[in-house]
Amino acid sequence: MRMMSVFPRWLLGLVIALSLNGCSALAVKEQLDAKQLQKAQFTQSELALAEGGQLRYWIGGQGEPLVLLHGFGGTATTTWLPMMLELSQHYRVIAPDLAWFGDSYSQGEANISTQHQAVKQLLAQLRVEHYNLVGISYGGLVAYDMMAQPNGINKAVILSSPGTFISDQDLVELSQRFEREQPADIFVPENRQQMRHLFDGVFTRFPPLPHAIDEQIYQRYFAAWQPQKRQLINTLPDYRDHLVPLVKPQQMPPTLVIWGENDRVFPLQQGKQLARYLDAPMMVIPNAPHNISNEHPTTVSQAISLFIE
Repeated sequence: MRMMSVFPRWLLGLVIALSLNGCSALAVKEQLDAKQLQKAQFTQSELALAEGGQLRYWIGGQGEPLVLLHGFGGTATTTWLPMMLELSQHYRVIAPDLAWFGDSYSQGEANISTQHQAVKQLLAQLRVEHYNLVGISYGGLVAYDMMAQPNGINKAVILSSPGTFISDQDLVELSQRFEREQPADIFVPENRQQMRHLFDGVFTRFPPLPHAIDEQIYQRYFAAWQPQKRQLINTLPDYRDHLVPLVKPQQMPPTLVIWGENDRVFPLQQGKQLARYLDAPMMVIPNAPHNISNEHPTTVSQAISLFIE
């Protein structure tokens, strides 16, 4: 297997930055990301949320609008950067940082409904009435909530995200796989060592980095808004129970399900259940982990484009 296929793509810039300036490697890496996107005619902006707070987002490209919703602990760029560059050649890509991630936050309650409403506010601000929707992991749960009220969604792609097909027992087994008491303990690490444990479960192989760089990653992407992030995880069963009677497959937009064969967060069986329920085509990436957008961006981008077209 080639190194590129298992090395998280967003870390390439970090390794370059580390060689240039170890004290501020992550800041340099974010600057490199921004320059790549700006060169591709992306712009970054902020939306003031009605309930208080802000939603930071990137937008670029031409064509049908395509909304990308990132997963837990990530941001638009750490999750989607190579895909943003590729998909913007065919679509008008809109990639927000969800509330309480990156530089986005909300004064609303920390739950999926608040995330949904924030994305709706963004689309209204941009005057986007019809769009395609892609969500991975936690972002896939937000997307699924939006799909239950599908006004304006042309097609949807769900990556590594089970919708309502995650039972209380599934949550118990998830905690056991990661050797934690509850799911919030997995996804809201309290230090860089716990962050590393999470990375081991979502990447095929997250390469070793100096402790100082690990600490920079932890402080930038995990340390802030921890009470809200835990609440986002703890309210998922309520979200599921509320949504189950509202989801009518025949009213959902045409959907493609994409999954990694070796997903340790949401095992493949959950993806198969979701695909059967939605009568949706499913693509399984062999030997792939949970974080398929980082490790297989070209494969995922091509599948999205083929499905939409």
